Amino acid sequence: MATIDLTSDAFEETVLSDGIVLVDFWAEWCGPCKSFAPVFEAASEQHPDISFTKIDTEAEQQIAGALEIRSIPTLMIFRDGVQLFSQPGALPAHALEDIVEQVKALDMDEVRAEIAKEQAAASATD
Repeated sequence: MATIDLTSDAFEETVLSDGIVLVDFWAEWCGPCKSFAPVFEAASEQHPDISFTKIDTEAEQQIAGALEIRSIPTLMIFRDGVQLFSQPGALPAHALEDIVEQVKALDMDEVRAEIAKEQAAASATD
């Protein structure tokens, strides 16, 4: 599956949907973004069961601002509507593959239980 250009119209619906969604925040003028693009594209071909999306931070400044994107490229990963990963910087292919495999291996029931536990603890201290 090729990468999909994501806009503000479809962002929330896409990242909150079931399944794994990778989001590459990039800009045309960004050298590291250009070097990461083929790595991201190749990974999308290797994992047709995952949505690989791209957001042009120049065209979608509202999303980039709301998510506090301060440097690009930045990669975010969502699974079943839960943000699991966010990191700036271009990744080499092996590192991207490792992260994808880790996300695939997660038990999302455990992740949601841990989030609920953390939220309960935060509420108790408020």
